[in-house]
Amino acid sequence: MATAKKAPAKKAAPAKKAITKSAPAAKKAPAKKRAVNAAFMKPLTPSAALAAVVGAKPLARTEVVKQLWVYIKKHKLQDTANKRNINADAKLKDVFGKAQVSMFEMAGLIGKHLS
Repeated sequence: MATAKKAPAKKAAPAKKAITKSAPAAKKAPAKKRAVNAAFMKPLTPSAALAAVVGAKPLARTEVVKQLWVYIKKHKLQDTANKRNINADAKLKDVFGKAQVSMFEMAGLIGKHLS
């Protein structure tokens, strides 16, 4: 006589926590809008070396970084093997002080050229 295999036992559903009526429902505070950091938005004058790349008019730090990326993409200065590195041309070498920088250290090197 062949024996039939039993189906595996089903696991019991986890017990739900009982909600008491004495605890008031917690109300969420309305979400606050994120405040803009004024230091990032303050227009700063670029040095002569940086002005050759982004222009001479005062720009916020965020705009300087955007303009640098536009220049880097336009002149194809991003390293093909490692996209995190930027190969400096003559203008960027004056700003960075070396032939190749990573995108993470770029913002720190730019700060020296803004006043």
